[in-house]
Parts: sequence; C-alpha cells; structure tokens
Amino acid sequence: MNVTLITGAASGLGWAMARHWYAAGHCLVLADIDAQGLSARATALADSDRVITVTTDITQADDIAFLIDQVHECFGRLDLLVNNAGITHRSPAHQTDPAVFRKVMAVDWQGAVELTMAALPLLRESTGQIICIGSMAGWMPVPGRAAYCAAKSALTQFFEVLRLELEPDGIHILMVYPSFLDTPIENHALGYDGNTAKHPRSMVGSMRSAEWMAALIDQGLQRRKRWILPEPISRFGSLLWRIAPALYLRQVRKRFEGELQ
Repeated sequence: MNVTLITGAASGLGWAMARHWYAAGHCLVLADIDAQGLSARATALADSDRVITVTTDITQADDIAFLIDQVHECFGRLDLLVNNAGITHRSPAHQTDPAVFRKVMAVDWQGAVELTMAALPLLRESTGQIICIGSMAGWMPVPGRAAYCAAKSALTQFFEVLRLELEPDGIHILMVYPSFLDTPIENHALGYDGNTAKHPRSMVGSMRSAEWMAALIDQGLQRRKRWILPEPISRFGSLLWRIAPALYLRQVRKRFEGELQ
C-alpha cells in the first residue's frame, strides 16, 4: 500500500497527479485550502477507503499538525509527500504591496518546509519520498514575478540541502521544474494590491497539460531521478542566464514587456 499526500490537490497539477496515482492504486490524502473543490474531487474519485480529503492552509501550523494527524490516523503511514501547493503574482516589485511578498513566500516556501518537517517521522518509517514542485523562475529572473522567483529559489536551496542531510535515512527527493502548464495558478495570480491580477500573463514556449506533467513526474519518481527539467526552452533560458546574462535580460525584457507596466 502506497500512501501519497498531495497539497494543492483540488485543481491543476495537484489534481492531475491525484488522478494518476489513484489509477495506479495509491491511497491518497488530498489537501487544499479550497474545501468545496476538495469535496468535488472526492466525489469524482468515489472511493472512501482509499481517499481522504483534508482542508488545509499550509501557512498555518495548526492545519499542518491536523493534516499529519489525519494521515497517521487513517492510514498509519506515509510513503510520498508532494509539495505542490503554490501561488504566484504578476506585478512589478517596486509597485507591489509587501503583504503580497509575504503571502507568496509563506505558501510557496515556508508552507512546504514546515509540512515536510512535520511529515519526516512518517517518511523515515517508510523510507519514503518527497516531491517538490519548483519552477524555472527559481533559476532565472522573470519580470513581474520577483516574489515568486525568490520563493521558488528558496525552495530549491532548502530542499537541496535537505537532500544531502536525509540521504543517510534513505529518503529520496525529486525536484520538478515545469515551465508553463495549463493550470489555474495564473488565473488566481495576485496583483500589486493583493487582489487578482487583471492583465494576462506573458509566456515563452508552448503550453503543456497538467496530465502530461503528472506522467513525467511518476516516471521520474520510479527511476529515482533527482531533478526533472522537461522543457528545452527553459533549460536554454537558464543556461543563457548563466553564460550571457546581459543577452538574457534583453530578451526577457522584450518578451515580458507587459509585466513591467
């Protein structure tokens, strides 16, 4: 029996991963701040013996503790933790309310860190695995995403250190770096004032489906890969930022000019 806990499971990539692993026979703990969305997902899967839902705000310590208690009470073990929950923003940093920075960092970095620390006793017992959904924005600057870039960069650094520290325990960590996926995260992006951003997002390359990404993640997990960087254009952008940063900045400024207004 594989028990998998997925945050941000009510929509987007989280829901795609839930469906993928449900079909593979996993027991699922679906966590999300969206109680109504979770209820609909539980109904869609229609298997109360293998699926539980827990409404969770991962920025709240009490919610995290309750979530882990539910995992232990219902299944008695945890084999895979998927840190997927996240938010973004579209707003120039110098025009943005600092509260937006705090919220993005709390969800995209602090929440994943604190949940992982709370889950470690169960993961040690099962010699389990951890997946973190990062972003190529954590590797290179993207206009209008200062807080998101910072949070995803912090996520990478923290979990790469944690990887080294947990290797003696046999716990495996997979870092995933999607670029542009067809998910609701951008539909709910915060604007400069903390409300939903009004202007459309800019993007580079093609839009991929969440289902495509979920399948790649499962393949990487089975092969015990450490990193997944699926998009060639993102890998090229990351390389360009390192070897020719001035050229990268000129190109990204043109591509994301709308984000700078």
